[in-house]
Amino acid sequence: MNVEKKGSAVVIGGGAAGLYFSINAARLNPSLNVTILEKTANLLSKVKVSGGGRCNVTHHCFDPETLSKAYPRGHKTLRWSFEQFQAKDTVEWFKERSVELKTESDGRMFPVTDDSQTIVDCFLEEAKKYNVKIRTKTRVDKIEPSQQGFKLHLHKKEPIFCDVVLVATGGYNRESAYEWLKELGHSIVKPVPSLFTFNFRDKIFSELAGISVENAEVHIEGTSFTERGPVLITHWGLSGPAVLKLSAWAARELHDREYRYKIKVNWLYPFKESEVRQKLFELKERNLKKLVTKQDQFPFPSRLWEKFLQLADVDTAKRWAEISNKNIHNLVQVLVHARYDIQGKTTYKEEFVTCGGIPLNEINPDTMESKIVPGLYFSGEVLNIDGITGGFNFQAAWTNSWLAAKAVAGR
Repeated sequence: MNVEKKGSAVVIGGGAAGLYFSINAARLNPSLNVTILEKTANLLSKVKVSGGGRCNVTHHCFDPETLSKAYPRGHKTLRWSFEQFQAKDTVEWFKERSVELKTESDGRMFPVTDDSQTIVDCFLEEAKKYNVKIRTKTRVDKIEPSQQGFKLHLHKKEPIFCDVVLVATGGYNRESAYEWLKELGHSIVKPVPSLFTFNFRDKIFSELAGISVENAEVHIEGTSFTERGPVLITHWGLSGPAVLKLSAWAARELHDREYRYKIKVNWLYPFKESEVRQKLFELKERNLKKLVTKQDQFPFPSRLWEKFLQLADVDTAKRWAEISNKNIHNLVQVLVHARYDIQGKTTYKEEFVTCGGIPLNEINPDTMESKIVPGLYFSGEVLNIDGITGGFNFQAAWTNSWLAAKAVAGR
């Protein structure tokens, strides 16, 4: 049997939350023996692919209250956690380790290198510096608490013993995957996907995949869920920040509807119906001899404008002088009150975010320690915390891991 020395913490999961906890716990308490157990062959796989391989480290929002509003689940807990460690502290932490972050126009923050490997390398160097042990291809089948600490049963390997355990396994998409945590007395909020694209029942925009509209409003009919911002047309339907944020806020509702629902899109937000109608009449007056495919009033690529004309049953061979009031009415509906049937979703597996997990009322928010099993801590997506797109999920992981590291280092 492999017995860790006294003052030992074992971290289950070699992702963002697990590494960040390990580095900080070992740094704050040099006599603490920290070991990471990762079931796969690779560490930090989600960090590597995040933000298209650039790693969206955090979001440029340095007010705890405002920052906490980006979390459909967990915002009340995070409101106070961010008073202890927030995005500003994350930026400073990386800066102290010679990793500069930059802010993009939408608030997302990336390493100036635009390469997630910069973050991966930083973590691995820090882990080495503070003697964090790393064991890959090591799966934990069971956590067994005892008076002396914990016995961890490993898959096809000798068990190990430790004083403290941090679970940072990430989110699972099946409730059955949480059974080993239920055995400890914890309950599970049913996991469902968050951050996904909306797939059209009829693929009306498939040939326009890749076109983005900078400011649209998307509303899920029959609910109060509405988001505004960039919308990206995909082969299957719609994505982009507005849609991904909407999927996060409405994650449970859409799961309950089996991903069959209707959305309404205003492609010209913040313009209202009357304003768009007026712009179309002005277009007509100024361009009587031009084809309707020619317009300079709306920020659409010509291919998308032509698609809107087709959807409004406007003959693209006509000139503006030939456009009737009915044509203009139809076009207004297509631009401002477009309705689409959604059937299904697309979740990018490597960036999968879970709504659900360990409920926060079973965790001490100041230390991330279990209220049910002393010495057992949680961080990251295994908790029922998730944020909208834009670096918020990583920030929650950094904050929770920091609080846990501080608590464990000071035991």
